[in-house]
Amino acid sequence: MLRGKKKKDIIEVTELLVPPLASYGRGFANIPIYMLPMDFSIVGTAHSHPSGNIAPSHADLNHFFGPILVIVGFPFTDERNVAVYNRNGERLALQVTTTQ
Repeated sequence: MLRGKKKKDIIEVTELLVPPLASYGRGFANIPIYMLPMDFSIVGTAHSHPSGNIAPSHADLNHFFGPILVIVGFPFTDERNVAVYNRNGERLALQVTTTQ
């Protein structure tokens, strides 16, 4: 889960949260949405595609939570292996900044 702020068309992600009771296995991950507290600061979700294909699957788009979906693909080395999508599956611009 991604926590952050949305101002107009800009979404700033400030935290990565691991939800309680998340489960995963070969080829799937599951988040029990009914177990999540009401948190209006959640701006989306993130997960990996170890295959390296950073395009969203139909399942990704059907289980959208929040305004953005971040997919990180193998080899997980830099921003070229990260994509951000809206709930229509359209790729959005990504800007990575760091704080000191």
